[in-house]
Amino acid sequence: MRKLAIFTILAGMALMAGCKGGGDAKAAAGGGQLLTEDDKTIYAMGVMLGGNVKTMSLTPEQIETMVRGFKDAATGKTPEVDPQSRAAQIQDFARARATAAAETEKKKSADFLAQAEKESGAVKTESGIIIKTLTPGKGDSPKPTDTVKVHYTGKLTDGSVFDSSVQRGQPAEFALSNVIRCWTEGLQKMKVGEKAQLVCPSEVAYGDQGRPPRIPGGATLVFEVELLEIKK
Repeated sequence: MRKLAIFTILAGMALMAGCKGGGDAKAAAGGGQLLTEDDKTIYAMGVMLGGNVKTMSLTPEQIETMVRGFKDAATGKTPEVDPQSRAAQIQDFARARATAAAETEKKKSADFLAQAEKESGAVKTESGIIIKTLTPGKGDSPKPTDTVKVHYTGKLTDGSVFDSSVQRGQPAEFALSNVIRCWTEGLQKMKVGEKAQLVCPSEVAYGDQGRPPRIPGGATLVFEVELLEIKK
């Protein structure tokens, strides 16, 4: 949790830098164009890292308080509160907000999981993974210790893509012992040449922690995977 708390602070500071910093203050504040490369870089940092505090559901007033702390630190003003003295409270705050956000995400995913299980050809495993063959394969199935070559696209339940080897145009290779449980278990049920959909509840994906900013805590993930090869 200490890493989470520290990263949350850095994310918030970067978010505020994206809002207030840059060579063109008006542009960075959202009131104009991003005119320079530095403007664009700082803004991108704010967008990327700001996603890590989005799940904390801060109110506009709380965001302004964060801006205030950021500005004091950035300008060398003596802080009104010593961050080190609030380390435990920061951890508790981050933990509570992350837990609440994860529970909300799980509730949102419940109907999606129920519908996915009812789809024709869908099979639910004991661990909760829902597997649906899209194109049958004829080759071997990998073992837990194998390395596989795959093409895949990963989506959230709203259909937004968070990762895709297909979009990159480059298949991925990885050991089944070094990925999320959904993949370790799901790929073993596939044959070379097969394309399948894996619906992964958070418990067999990234859990309550998620992988911010792209994957929120508690998120159910949907992968379309094509097993290209088992690397010997």
